[in-house]
Amino acid sequence: MSKKILAVLCAAALAVSMTACSDTGSSSASDTQSAGTQESGGQTVSDAAQSSEEDDGDYVSYVLGGEITPNMISKSRLNEGNKVRLAKVIKKLQAGEEVTVGYIGGSITQGTSAGNELCYAKLTTDWIAEQYPDAKVNYVNAGIGATGSYIGVHRVTDQLLTKNPDLVFVEFSVNDTYANSARDKEAYDSLLRTIWAYECSPAIITLVTTQEDGTSMQQVHSEVALQYDLPMISYHDAILDVIDHGDIKWKDISDDNIHPNVPGHKIVSQLLQSYLSDVAANVDSITGDESDFSTPATDAGFVGGKLLGPKDLQPVESTGKITIREDGAFGGFTGVTILIAEEEGTSISYEVEAKSIGLLYGMNTSNGALADVYIDGEFITTINSDFTGGWGSYVECAHLKTFEESGKHTVKLSIRENTNGGKNFVVSSLAVS
Repeated sequence: MSKKILAVLCAAALAVSMTACSDTGSSSASDTQSAGTQESGGQTVSDAAQSSEEDDGDYVSYVLGGEITPNMISKSRLNEGNKVRLAKVIKKLQAGEEVTVGYIGGSITQGTSAGNELCYAKLTTDWIAEQYPDAKVNYVNAGIGATGSYIGVHRVTDQLLTKNPDLVFVEFSVNDTYANSARDKEAYDSLLRTIWAYECSPAIITLVTTQEDGTSMQQVHSEVALQYDLPMISYHDAILDVIDHGDIKWKDISDDNIHPNVPGHKIVSQLLQSYLSDVAANVDSITGDESDFSTPATDAGFVGGKLLGPKDLQPVESTGKITIREDGAFGGFTGVTILIAEEEGTSISYEVEAKSIGLLYGMNTSNGALADVYIDGEFITTINSDFTGGWGSYVECAHLKTFEESGKHTVKLSIRENTNGGKNFVVSSLAVS
């Protein structure tokens, strides 16, 4: 057995094991159907491994800019998933109805290194529109750079779900981090549950991207996606495999160590197109129950989260030099409160109704101050907003505290000058759920 086949089978076994060890509430595809069957809309991870093994003997090299290969397609199908909701979307398209396709993620989804017209999200939506010319296809790209699932779950309702998407692609695998794996896993779970439960009942396809060295939250995110038997398409596995085979180099598909460039975004879109094409080819045979979300994969404490910015949240008390800009922009978000550290002290207090409370704040490449954070008079943490020498100012998040039940709480920020003289602290919003 080749090393490649062994690696594929080990990965498949790990993925199946993760499914078996998850809290029950949705059966794995292997529990509900035989290998290769499309009736329930799902396919096991081992099916994909079997396909990879069959393809290994006649591996087709990938040519940059050309069509993706069968092996890339097989590698990308980390989980075929339950397709029942997705089949409904395909049938709407076939009937010439109006369909809204939405995307939420970080800078890759936003289109960094490719642009608005050549990013994978726009390419995929354009392809859908071309396949179904009688349908009206709307496009909503809610990608914001430097944001992960924690910020995502608190902004998804306002920035995406209120547009009533029929299909949502979720991509946060290089923005979530193992340093915050427990929080980010719960946020990712909460995000998927928030999308799934929304009144327009959207279908979900999860997408895994990667850094050059393979860093990705694929393993953590797959535990959640497999719990609900959601489709998961892995650009991570597909692209690293062709690089390992020597077909291309990383620099061919990325201009840095993270973001796909134009050829890279094309590959991401081609993988998604291939999956959607296969679903459409079998749409009439996809029947049965939708994914089972009855048992959460985690505590899922951020479901239904929202962001409270300057327009939504007035301070109950403040001291010192404070500037509130309701329409000011910072890091892709509208509305900021700028607090400036002074000798006499600068502080601001808010009152919120919540069970879970977080803070979105600015990381500044110059002049970033410190903020001591208190909730109901209890010291929680000190936040350092200094990002001197960094790649650019952006919005960061900090989860502050979760209570046993929802209630009214007072959040106070007391600003201090940083050790390097930084005096500005930018508040973007409070994240509550």
